[in-house]
Amino acid sequence: MSPESPIIDCHCHAGKGDGLTGPWDTDAPLAGYLSRARAAGIDATIVFAAFGSDYERANREVARIVRGDPGRLLGFALVHPDRDSGRIASMIATAVTEHGLRGIKAHRHDARLTREVCEAARQWRLPLLYDVMGDVAPIELFATEYPQVAFIIPHLGSFADDWRAQRAFLDLLARHPNVHTDTSGVRRFDLLVEAVRRAGPHKVLFGSDGPWLHPGVELAKVKALGLAPDAQRLVLGGNLVRLLRRVRVPSAMPRAVAVRAELPSAADPWERRPA
Repeated sequence: MSPESPIIDCHCHAGKGDGLTGPWDTDAPLAGYLSRARAAGIDATIVFAAFGSDYERANREVARIVRGDPGRLLGFALVHPDRDSGRIASMIATAVTEHGLRGIKAHRHDARLTREVCEAARQWRLPLLYDVMGDVAPIELFATEYPQVAFIIPHLGSFADDWRAQRAFLDLLARHPNVHTDTSGVRRFDLLVEAVRRAGPHKVLFGSDGPWLHPGVELAKVKALGLAPDAQRLVLGGNLVRLLRRVRVPSAMPRAVAVRAELPSAADPWERRPA
């Protein structure tokens, strides 16, 4: 893939958790993932922390990991809607302005999405990746209440392969212009075909759910859709770049992403200008 149309994995975990109940809250090592991603031709990857008890600390660790490979990695901040209640705005401000993170991740396993999380995403124009764990009905509410927020609902709404939830989600994906999905972990291939057909390729992002799922296998699944070249470019990276362009602060993006990214325009009051 050329630098003008980078392949970007929008969904990968990184760093150690402290739960020790499963891989998802114990360790998300990147070395093997990065080797596989490079071999598959993936240019850049969005990373966020594994489950843990302290997401401020976890976000600092993600920022450290990104600094170690800034040409390939860009970070999202993980928040716990309940445990971090009352400080999410300050956590996201720190994540954006000090750590250089450029999106928000939340998970229904921790708690339901809240207005506080959505407001932080709206303020900074950050993409908000929220795993609903099959609980798709509230998408209607938060997508309607926050039309300015770009929501990414991974796995077509259910990593657990809940066919009913995924079918219900397709309607929400098609109807709400601010609702997107990613391809990670989707096993019912015909539902992925239908998602692109009904909602359009501009609503679907390539993701792997690495490091535990093989990024090359997940990428092959997208290529098997047989999309037209322009549509495939959107799914493989163009859509994510479009969402990252909306972020309110100038961003040091991975080189593969920066080719297509734009800083805020001169008319944007959030742009930092020389004194």
